[in-house]
Amino acid sequence: MLTVNEAGLSALDAIAPLFDAYRQFYGQAADLPAARGFLHERLARKESTVFLAQDGTGPVGFTQLYPSFSSVSVGRIFILNDLYVDPRARQQGVGARLLKAAVDYAAVCGALRVELTTARTNHTAQALYEAEGWVRDEVFYIYRCAVQH
Repeated sequence: MLTVNEAGLSALDAIAPLFDAYRQFYGQAADLPAARGFLHERLARKESTVFLAQDGTGPVGFTQLYPSFSSVSVGRIFILNDLYVDPRARQQGVGARLLKAAVDYAAVCGALRVELTTARTNHTAQALYEAEGWVRDEVFYIYRCAVQH
């Protein structure tokens, strides 16, 4: 049976391998200690909210939300920055359940919306988002600037 619950620091060891796999999916080198450390910092500082999906075999997916605000809409929003489902659990509704948990959480928090960005080539994820009622933005482009240290 699939369960999706908000996960705190006590679930760190369950989330970290999934988070590391997510980073690898996007081309990063495997680094479980860095993944664990990053998640620990976000959760300890209450800078993000993580939902963990588990089935009878253990952890199978997660999503991570970051709080933000819209100046134009003068309200709270959430950025769904990370969503990952273990390959062995795909096509079983895990991603949809994680998206629903994120939207339900945002609603309880009084947020106006949840936003996400995905790779233009990630057609599988795009199909999931659209099937779940998410709408692709056709107005705004995303720009970024790397910060030099």
